[in-house]
Amino acid sequence: MIDTLLLPFAFPFMQQAFLIALLVAVPMGLLSSYLVLKGWSLMGDAISHAVLPGIVLAFVLGLPLAIGAFVAGMVCALATGFLKENSRVKEDTVMGVVFSGMFGAGIVMFSMIETELHLTHILFGDMLGTNWPDIVQAGAIAAAVIGAIGLFGRDLALHAFDAQHARAIGLPVRLLHYGLLAMISLTVVGALQAVGIILAIAFLIAPGATAFLVTRRFGAMLAVAVAVAALSAVAGVYLSFFIDSAPAPTIVLVMTGLFIAAFAVSSARAAQIARTGTDRQSALEG
Repeated sequence: MIDTLLLPFAFPFMQQAFLIALLVAVPMGLLSSYLVLKGWSLMGDAISHAVLPGIVLAFVLGLPLAIGAFVAGMVCALATGFLKENSRVKEDTVMGVVFSGMFGAGIVMFSMIETELHLTHILFGDMLGTNWPDIVQAGAIAAAVIGAIGLFGRDLALHAFDAQHARAIGLPVRLLHYGLLAMISLTVVGALQAVGIILAIAFLIAPGATAFLVTRRFGAMLAVAVAVAALSAVAGVYLSFFIDSAPAPTIVLVMTGLFIAAFAVSSARAAQIARTGTDRQSALEG
């Protein structure tokens, strides 16, 4: 029985899958808290979709795919900001137009070239095909993002809570803004091999949303978001081995289950507080 339960850890390809899943989960769990507080969930979605044309161009030019993906992600973010500031269209509408346009362009470009790359691997990842260069790249990106949050985490939190106040006290709001966008682009690049550009959005939203439901302090929210992301990563890869499914969507299903559980707990707690308040009011009136 124990041997069966430990079987997934006995294969090198599964060990590498566990490792890269964790390296992707931790920085994305941290960033998801900032995105949820700032209301940037759609921005994460936009960047994750918009990297596709950059990947195709990098392949054509013989450059590392990660460079093309990062540049395309930043182009998406900059184009969104420019259009928002120079038009009457709202930001969410601009993001929808920009990322859908870039994603469509990427698919068209991909269909016009001959390559051994599989579009499904780019869109949904190929975690079981991970190699050590992929792991090193994901680890370097994770270290860079975690280090940046460690240095500028408080400033980023204030910027997420109240950008006007952050500007008033002299924080470099524009630098924080584009720094956060750069970190989102980097984490999407790190997630390409593991979960692909479509499912990366789940890592950028679900952990922070789950933590937001069950915590009241931002520090606790960060810790819970990382725990949710890491637990989902390990549990998803582990379960995929036994149910013979792809690891990335299994991880997303685990995260969705944790969010539903957190929502149920939060709703039950809110209902209990409401009942307690009602009972106390009735006792005072009586």
